[in-house]
Amino acid sequence: MADFYPYLLSSLPTLQFGMKPPFSFEQFLEACHRFIPEKDYQILRTLPQPEHYSEQGRRHHFIEEWIRFDTTLRNELVKVRAGRRHIEAGRYLRPDTYPGPSPAPVVIAATMSPSLLEGERVLDETRWKTLDELAKAHYFDLDALITYAYKLQILHRWERIRSADAALLLREALAPGVE
Repeated sequence: MADFYPYLLSSLPTLQFGMKPPFSFEQFLEACHRFIPEKDYQILRTLPQPEHYSEQGRRHHFIEEWIRFDTTLRNELVKVRAGRRHIEAGRYLRPDTYPGPSPAPVVIAATMSPSLLEGERVLDETRWKTLDELAKAHYFDLDALITYAYKLQILHRWERIRSADAALLLREALAPGVE
């Protein structure tokens, strides 16, 4: 398939943090598959998630930058949480080499929030803004699509949070025999 990035990206709706996702991630991938080369489609289809960041393999440079940032953010969370529990954080940290500004102040602000949900919102807004920063000067290329894909995943995460049955979750958490 030819590279139709300008057409594809200009046809996608603009994403804003906090909005309802305009379509599923699968629908996004389906739309991309028709307009981008197969090798680029495979990169989009297999975007690494946090639980797979440490897996070896050749990745795209933009994804590597994103992983470095997100790992640094997660390491800062580990340090704050370990400090609160008075345990050594070192064994829980993952190697990171993010060259940008430290996300420590954002993590501290998020963890000091009286609401866990609001703290998560602060962290995801920071992720969103960092994706914008990483994608500067990338308007009609694979990096722009990767940015769109990660943002769409953030929106889907918040949609799952909004649609969760709070009463059911509380009953499950308080049920006898639950560890």
